[in-house]
Amino acid sequence: MTDLSSELGFRRNRQLGKAVYQNRALSRAGFSERLFAFLFTGLVYPQIWEDPEVDIEAMDLLEGHRVVTIASGGCNVLAYLTRSPVHIDAVDLNTAHIALNRLKLAAVKHLPAQGDLFRFFGEAGNRTNSVAYDRFLAPHLDAATRRYWEKRSWRGRRRIETFDRNFYRTGLLGLFIAAGHRAARLHGVDPAAILKAGDLASQRRFFEEELAPIFDRRLMRMVLSRKSSLFGLGIPPAQYDSLITSGDGSMASVLKARLEKLACDFPLNDNYFAWQAFARRYPASGEGALPAYLERANYETLKANIGRVAVHHVNFTELLAGKPASSVDRFVLLDAQDWMTDAQLNALWTEITRTASPGARVIFRTAAEESVLPGRVSDALLAQWRYAAEESRQYLARDRSAIYGGFHLYVKG
Repeated sequence: MTDLSSELGFRRNRQLGKAVYQNRALSRAGFSERLFAFLFTGLVYPQIWEDPEVDIEAMDLLEGHRVVTIASGGCNVLAYLTRSPVHIDAVDLNTAHIALNRLKLAAVKHLPAQGDLFRFFGEAGNRTNSVAYDRFLAPHLDAATRRYWEKRSWRGRRRIETFDRNFYRTGLLGLFIAAGHRAARLHGVDPAAILKAGDLASQRRFFEEELAPIFDRRLMRMVLSRKSSLFGLGIPPAQYDSLITSGDGSMASVLKARLEKLACDFPLNDNYFAWQAFARRYPASGEGALPAYLERANYETLKANIGRVAVHHVNFTELLAGKPASSVDRFVLLDAQDWMTDAQLNALWTEITRTASPGARVIFRTAAEESVLPGRVSDALLAQWRYAAEESRQYLARDRSAIYGGFHLYVKG
């Protein structure tokens, strides 16, 4: 396992800066990029916001495959493990995400039973979770991960104690969802009321009558016109510019359309992303579907495979540069390429192409509808890959997380 950098270390900020900064520091755009990078050094995603079931289907993930993925909140990594790939390398530049991934791996391995794992990560807070951490998890964590979770706030509370309350209300994403709930309540709407809908028709009626009109309010449109308004979704300034191309020129229209898909296109009992957005928790036992790593049926497989994951505090290109040619079968980039310059994209795809095995698959998402690669990555590199356009559209339609404009699958050869 790669050691974490010091929590206040220079390397972390420098790595994030390389990924985000595209403008001069004293320019307006440069200031916005640096503000985002500062916020991104803390926890952003208490859970991922990409649908791992779609990922697994698009990757055609099988036993024996070797996977490299961006870690994010780690739910994706554990979901992939249920298909028993031979090895997964999970990379991230955010040390909070590194610490969360290592905590989840330790929890699967060392908590006594599946019920304990569910209480820790599936319930909306349980007072015994920090006690379970001290007894079962802390002794098995590396020093830097322990420092992260045991650091105390100004109130004297250790960071791990957020699991005694509701961990999913923390991080930039949790705060963004909380802000959305406050805005809805200011307009007399309780988003959680959608959970009373008994079918898709009722869900749509709630959206159209209660939620949709909020996005037409002048104040909401003004707030969402600021790039910083979406930092809580982990969307940097460059990605904001891509995202806004999907609507009528206003961010309010884009988010309204994405929320419509989340609220209306999937039954609520099959969409834990909707539960997090509207109820700010996962379904209780019997209420609905859960992330794959919290489903009882997957527990024994997870425990058997947990040693197949390595977590690295490096960027994707750096990790691939250290791998032999033709040594990776599946690549998962999430939405990271939306952040990248042309030079960064070409460096990344040079290494992806070099390390890809015959028939390898790459999947990623984009804020806008179209792939970011044509016209930016060299024709010589892209000529070695087949873009599965129709399959990509189908996977996007089935993605329960609903926030992205595009899902993209490339196949080697």
